[in-house]
Amino acid sequence: MTVGPHSGPLNLCVLGDFQVTREGALLDLPPSRKTRALLAYLAVTGKAHQRERLCEIFWDIPDDPRGALRWSLSKIRQVLGEDECALVADRNSVALKVATDYARLLPLVKGDLSLASTEELEAVAGSIRGDFLADLSLDRCFEYEAWRAGVASEVEIAELGILRELVGRLAGEPRRALPLARRLARLLPEDVGLAEEIEALEEKVRAAAAQPTARSAEPSANAAPPQSASPGKSAAAAQDPGRAVHFCRAVDGTRLAFAKTGSGPPILRAAHWMSHLTFDWDSPIWRHWMKELSRENQLVRYDERCNGLSQRHVVDVSFETMVSDLECVVEAAGLGRFTLLGLSQSCAVSIAYAIRHPEKVSGMILYGGYVKGWRARGDAGEIATREAVATLMRESWGKPNPMFRQAFCSMFIPGATHEHFAWMDDLMLRTVSPDDAWRLQSAFSVVDVSDLLEKVRVPTLVLHAREDNVAPVESGRTMAAGIPGARFFELESQNHILLEGEPAFDQFIGHVRAFVAETAGS
Repeated sequence: MTVGPHSGPLNLCVLGDFQVTREGALLDLPPSRKTRALLAYLAVTGKAHQRERLCEIFWDIPDDPRGALRWSLSKIRQVLGEDECALVADRNSVALKVATDYARLLPLVKGDLSLASTEELEAVAGSIRGDFLADLSLDRCFEYEAWRAGVASEVEIAELGILRELVGRLAGEPRRALPLARRLARLLPEDVGLAEEIEALEEKVRAAAAQPTARSAEPSANAAPPQSASPGKSAAAAQDPGRAVHFCRAVDGTRLAFAKTGSGPPILRAAHWMSHLTFDWDSPIWRHWMKELSRENQLVRYDERCNGLSQRHVVDVSFETMVSDLECVVEAAGLGRFTLLGLSQSCAVSIAYAIRHPEKVSGMILYGGYVKGWRARGDAGEIATREAVATLMRESWGKPNPMFRQAFCSMFIPGATHEHFAWMDDLMLRTVSPDDAWRLQSAFSVVDVSDLLEKVRVPTLVLHAREDNVAPVESGRTMAAGIPGARFFELESQNHILLEGEPAFDQFIGHVRAFVAETAGS
């Protein structure tokens, strides 16, 4: 496809199956999938890469990586043809400068969609034809796969945002909006509100088609069948609406994804890292949390920036920005007074929010949190362990590396089963990129809310697992002791993330429900 009026004659289509075109005509690609993947990687990243790094990403050491790289580059030059000068390669580095359909999408990934024209949004939406580089997965190239999965998630988030923006803009043009709304529904099949929107659009299309005209009173061939809406709505309504995702913008323009489930006094779960609004419903690591917290209450969740369905690769991951993001979600979700639930790192964020907005918080529950991050606590042994994990994180995150997976999973969930270990791999790969995981952990390692505790003026419940390896139980005791009137309960568990079926989780839910019932009307 042609990317823009100033693009060169060669264009790479990566938003779906990989294709290379010149003036609209498809070009033959090398049969080697790895060579095609290398071509796409160089084009999409658009920067110079050291040859050694490319060898590490795409080839195994026992082979001849540098020879394989030279061979692949020669095949890429054949594809480039008259555009061969776009490939710049010397003894140390390789760079490729060609146009891609992803380049047209990129400004919208990080920009404000409301500033783009409707025609521009429609054109970009039309260029997304499936998962990012859908046909170029490389099972043994784990770092490449982590990169591909991260960009694919970024594209998916952008597609959701673009479609939602277009459906809203074109509400007065139902024929134009309906196919976009249906496409959005395929991405969010259990969004009950969207099913109702589609039904309303279909009704408008049918009504317009039924209007008598000078030429014919027959319904338009493009009008949807009258019976199509109800079954779709019924099917959606029968599903858990927790997969319905909404988006809002942070103060700096970052897109944040949030969701609501259940009914009753609201509980807002402040965001923690390694979450994914829709995938968490399938994961045995988190699904029981959402199920039980939504049983008697309305649970509002959001993905932290750089995580899940919120915008990835954001520059600012500071503590103050996390507090600001929480403020934005509260406003976007239309919450009045609510119970604020902090888990792990989000306990500190919750404390700062409760001090600034006591009128909003009927009560605060803090589980597995800490007053000071692991670096700020100053324990030399803990710092050495965490730094070792951080080093492994940048190299092994999302890869099927049993050493890293066992070390990481055992730290967070010592009681994990083989099923949990397998799901942890997916959780790491889907929720956050290696670089973002490392940045977030580094940012929260220096958090210190010691001076804020005495300023809390809302009812507070502090819960902590007795043998927690991520945040020592002493952190919970210190937190409760510093907050005026706070109650503290220890739970008999080794797990930082409480598992379904263990008594500690049932006790946690019991304490939460009793506390919400006591404080929600206060």
